[in-house]
Amino acid sequence: MTTGPTWDASQYLKFADERTRAARELLARVPLDAPRRVIDLGCGPGNSTALLLERWPQAQILGLDNSPQMIEVARQALPQLDWALADLADTRAWSHGGRGDTPVDLLFANAVLQWLPDHASLLPRLLDQLAPGGVLAVQMPLSHGEPSHQLMRELPGPWRERLQGVTSVAAIPAPEVYYDWLAPHARHIDLWTTRYEQVMPSAAAIVEWVSGSGLRPYLQALTNEAERAEFLAAYEKAIDRAYPPRIDGRRLYSFPRAFMVVVKRA
Repeated sequence: MTTGPTWDASQYLKFADERTRAARELLARVPLDAPRRVIDLGCGPGNSTALLLERWPQAQILGLDNSPQMIEVARQALPQLDWALADLADTRAWSHGGRGDTPVDLLFANAVLQWLPDHASLLPRLLDQLAPGGVLAVQMPLSHGEPSHQLMRELPGPWRERLQGVTSVAAIPAPEVYYDWLAPHARHIDLWTTRYEQVMPSAAAIVEWVSGSGLRPYLQALTNEAERAEFLAAYEKAIDRAYPPRIDGRRLYSFPRAFMVVVKRA
């Protein structure tokens, strides 16, 4: 299984509504009326999977994630669905999971593919798992160049050397690059980007947000608790400067995201 950060479902769900918003907007653009089989790639604690169940209660829905804790939380929340641990990059290992060999009509990947390498080969492999006319729906954060994520990589301090090799959210190529990768396999491609301005009460709240996602690999690399606390204190001070208070004292945390809905050729 591809290695990666160990996830904390409770930390991730502290901003459940905000994290689910992009999934709702992605799902709204999926042009399927009654898919028989749906797979939620990187389902996490099941917040995005619940949206799939709400829209298509008769579908066979499988949630996949590489975090045992996330899968357990999702299974407790929605026990009627199928859940499985999986390395999402190994499409052959999970493509026949769930109930039977019903062709996959929808692969839903909300905020997960940014953790996986080599999209030029990964996305065509994902499309290969779909039935003709099936849909690959993807949403990824474009946060690599944002101050919050630059500071993760560049924050000065005694931890710099140990954090040099940490793998976190990758830089996402431009939409036209994805279009050229996908067009030979697709009947229709819908690409768009959105920049959310999350209203946050404080710099500490921004740190809480990223602690459930992009910051997590860096915190795990700092195994000494005192050093981790020192890093977090320095990071919060830097975030305080990067996201200054607005007129009411709150902060605007800018969060750009990329979306794509791809319909496979028949």
